Amino acid sequence: MSRSLRHGALAATAIAFSIVSLSACAAGNNAETLQVRPDNAATSVGTIKVQNANVITQGEPEAEGPAVVAATLFNDGTEDEVLESITLPGTDVQVKLQPAKGTGPVEIPAGGRVILGGKGNASAVIEGGREAAQDGNVQQVVFKLSRTGDVALGANVVPATGYYKDFGPSAAPEAPAATPSATPEAGGSETPEAPAGETPESPAAGTPESPAAGTEQQGTPETATAGTTG
Repeated sequence: MSRSLRHGALAATAIAFSIVSLSACAAGNNAETLQVRPDNAATSVGTIKVQNANVITQGEPEAEGPAVVAATLFNDGTEDEVLESITLPGTDVQVKLQPAKGTGPVEIPAGGRVILGGKGNASAVIEGGREAAQDGNVQQVVFKLSRTGDVALGANVVPATGYYKDFGPSAAPEAPAATPSATPEAGGSETPEAPAGETPESPAAGTPESPAAGTEQQGTPETATAGTTG
């Protein structure tokens, strides 16, 4: 082998070694690939795009409470869309939609977007979330829109921890504390006692004077007496 060929082979080996070394460094704990967001479900139908779709359950495995559907819906069309409902095929649970402010439908403006889940955003709450979806599964979710119709995709079911914590559901509200009953106890309907020093008046006090008293007042008139002596 000539000297020039040997030099060329050595140079190629050095370059290959450098590439392998750089690749190994990039795969370390600080690799950029470890900082990316989780691979969430996404799809599009017509002018509607659904991204970052997940079903998020309570953060603690034994915690009671609802789950939520979290997603971002984009409307690339020229007319507004209304998210009429969200269903989870294969289950009989209801998903309650709530706009970010006030009441009414969840609207996706033309050329805009709506975010489901997270503070200050619209919400899609699944009552009985534990029965509807299990962590680690893929749950079919159908978004029904006023113009586009059904947009379906398989969403990951994840607990509200880590990246998903701020988009997850709130815990089930605690039962209100028992309050004392206002109903009086048995036997509590007793007649209140009269104030000290006073006695209830007798019924006779409220009746007209007796006839005897009236007779005494009507004794023989003086005129009659005077006439007898005269």
